[in-house]
Amino acid sequence: MQNPRDTLEMNIKRLVDFLIYSKNFLIRKSPLKSMAASFVEGLKDFLTMRKKQKMAMYRLNYHRHQLQKMEQLIAENNQHTFLRGNNLNETR
Repeated sequence: MQNPRDTLEMNIKRLVDFLIYSKNFLIRKSPLKSMAASFVEGLKDFLTMRKKQKMAMYRLNYHRHQLQKMEQLIAENNQHTFLRGNNLNETR
């Protein structure tokens, strides 16, 4: 059977080794620093959400307008009379 003093010393040594490993892990990985960076990035995204939405709506409206202009040009130059009703009415 082991001496209680030896058991106590071994447990203290294990605890100190664990604390050293934990300290080195925290230094190497720095989870608090990465968590803080992630939080700041999320906060920036949240605060600029409205601006990003406005930019997306502007792009959407611009492309919709371009599409309508192209459709109108196609309809005006198309030979099918059901697409160019304005020109048909003008020639009557």
